[in-house]
Amino acid sequence: LVDLLEIQPVDEAIAERLTQIQVFLKEKSFEIDEKFAEKKRKLSTGDELTTGVLKVVKVYLAVKRRIQPGDKMAGRHGNKGVVSNILPVEDMPHDANGVPVDIVLNPLGVPSRMNVGQILETHLGMAAKGLGDQIDKMMKEQRTVLELRDFLDKIYNKVGGEQEDLDSLTDEEILKLSGNLRAGVPLATPVFDGAEEG
Repeated sequence: LVDLLEIQPVDEAIAERLTQIQVFLKEKSFEIDEKFAEKKRKLSTGDELTTGVLKVVKVYLAVKRRIQPGDKMAGRHGNKGVVSNILPVEDMPHDANGVPVDIVLNPLGVPSRMNVGQILETHLGMAAKGLGDQIDKMMKEQRTVLELRDFLDKIYNKVGGEQEDLDSLTDEEILKLSGNLRAGVPLATPVFDGAEEG
């Protein structure tokens, strides 16, 4: 092949094309040689392994890519399903304030599998977000620290659960806490905390 490329045709266009092919082949040959040398180096050099370890195996489990119809998704409640459609944000259903939902689940996937927890968790998340929105609104309206303190007291100490000592916090700490809660109030429920018999 190298000898054939040395032939110089009379037509200049063909000669130029031949030169381009020659450069391309040299680059590809260099790439192949590099890959071969790298693989040879990996095989020939031994790994520095600790005692008792025979070989290190690296496995790549996931590749990030954009989701598309036909992909399978799973939630934390044993709910799984295939993506049927992907819509632009403006075409998604929205609440009274115009905030669009992130995902629409098939309602038939809840009762048959008896995992109502996912619906309860959604309600709890919406409630937490609603409280955060109220705090955000109060801060934008520059309400007094006393009003913020009273509202936080209603959230933390007027409902069941552990009581929080908000009186020990300074005004600056109340403002900082309110700033952290603008996106939503963190809530936690015990795992497998079912109804008590009695």
